[in-house]
Amino acid sequence: MCGRFALEVHIQLKLYEDFGISSIPPSPPRYNIAPSQQILGVRQVDGHREATEFRWGLIPAWAKDMSIGFKMINARAETIRDKPSYKQAFRKRPCLILASGFYEWQKTPTGKQPIYFHLKDREVFGFAGLWEKWRGPEGAVVESCTIITTSANEVVSGVHERMPVIVQRDDHDLWLSDDERKQDERYELLRPYPAENMDGYKVSTLVNSPKNESPELIQPI
Repeated sequence: MCGRFALEVHIQLKLYEDFGISSIPPSPPRYNIAPSQQILGVRQVDGHREATEFRWGLIPAWAKDMSIGFKMINARAETIRDKPSYKQAFRKRPCLILASGFYEWQKTPTGKQPIYFHLKDREVFGFAGLWEKWRGPEGAVVESCTIITTSANEVVSGVHERMPVIVQRDDHDLWLSDDERKQDERYELLRPYPAENMDGYKVSTLVNSPKNESPELIQPI
């Protein structure tokens, strides 16, 4: 699964260059993004691409309350077209969740050691995600999202059997397409990222607490 990640740079320029977005919500660097927090994503609505914030943890439109989102921070690529919680969002509401790296925890004799995984070029990238709009009993509207996971590549598999789907830059347009006729093509993008383009290293256990938030969390130890 993917339960914690980082967006370690000021990304206004990166969004313009790599994601085709010129206007985004204020977004300082973040080093310990956790479920239920607001996270930055890119989506396409009626042919228009925009950056917006989502609550991390998908809340289906039919949910009675928001608490279900805590169980839906990730969606397995293998079943995403069949599960009622995700299949409509896959058809109509894909998104990219912006990140610069993610954490997994490796079991060791002395406890769990956090590992920070990133692209070798240290560029900002997009997780494949889905988003939903939920209206609460009193009328409040919450837009939420989930991150899609797949089997781990050779870099991640020594730590965890799953990894988030990272959409390659040349595939952004296809993944964000709201053309339902392209579902099969989009589904083919849900694969492990090439291992030769990724790296990982040990970081401080300070990342274990979502209360900690500083550049120190992504420094190798």
